[in-house]
Amino acid sequence: MVSAYSRLFFSLALGASLLVGCAGSKAYTETGKASYYADKFDGRKTASGVPYRPGKRTAAHKTLPFGTVVRVTNQQNGRSVKVTINDRGPHVKGRVIDLSKKAARKIGVDKAGVAPVQVRVVRQASAAR
Repeated sequence: MVSAYSRLFFSLALGASLLVGCAGSKAYTETGKASYYADKFDGRKTASGVPYRPGKRTAAHKTLPFGTVVRVTNQQNGRSVKVTINDRGPHVKGRVIDLSKKAARKIGVDKAGVAPVQVRVVRQASAAR
């Protein structure tokens, strides 16, 4: 006979694995607002330990693993860019991703400063990261 504790543990473990599977799968998509890094962050260390470089196609996301590659599509003009997650953020309510200056310029976020986007995982981070 299965105890109540065993059922609870199984339910929690199953729920956790489903959440991890959704966030870590290629099917992961998210919509919200994107912004981009200010120039003052050039050269400062990101949460992954590498310096921020405005000329690289990188981004900050709250939960996706470092090294994950996502396609960010500006929903106002349809332009998209692939970026690699290497930092945590954004730290502003309602925003889902902070882009490097190069990535923001490529999809036109640099003009408005903030734009509605869709974020879709195209390549998961390798397990070695």
